Amino acid sequence: MTHAAAHYTSTGLDNKKLAFWAFIGSECLLFGSLISTYLVYKGRSVSGPTPHEILNIPVTSVSTFDLLMSSLAMVLALAAVSRGDKLWARFWLGTTAFLGLVFLGFQYYEFTSFVREGLTIRTNLFGSTFFTLTGTHGAHVAVGVLLLLTLLVRSFQGKLGPEKAINVEVTGLYWHFVDVVWIVIFTVVYLLQ
Repeated sequence: MTHAAAHYTSTGLDNKKLAFWAFIGSECLLFGSLISTYLVYKGRSVSGPTPHEILNIPVTSVSTFDLLMSSLAMVLALAAVSRGDKLWARFWLGTTAFLGLVFLGFQYYEFTSFVREGLTIRTNLFGSTFFTLTGTHGAHVAVGVLLLLTLLVRSFQGKLGPEKAINVEVTGLYWHFVDVVWIVIFTVVYLLQ
């Protein structure tokens, strides 16, 4: 984006990027409160399946790797859009969205498996905090996939060139944030038992 075409704030950042950083700050507060709630109630469930009885760490590790690879694809998508390479921009945007959908498929599998094993949002404190925390994250991934698909459609319409790279960059900020949050959730919920 050229300096004349950009809308910069007094910080020197584009106004879209600055607004998005403020939004991400509020999202940090949301996920911070959900993770804190999970930690406060961890180990206080007195009935029903407990985390060590039900969590499938190998499956979740694969879905975590999938989500991390989607961040790499997002970086490559931004680079392709910035240099005006429509073919690779579309490929990497589509790849990122696809990997996000794969992650959501893993989450659906995990949720339905837990329900079959007797863990629901109403079963115990673990179920309540687990489904709320991971479900909120899953909703954020779904929003990210919609943003990516919107960018992909815009690319096919010829409306996503280097001059619009800021839109891909802002979507990338959101996507990377969602990935970082998942690393924290994966560590707190699955690895620290």
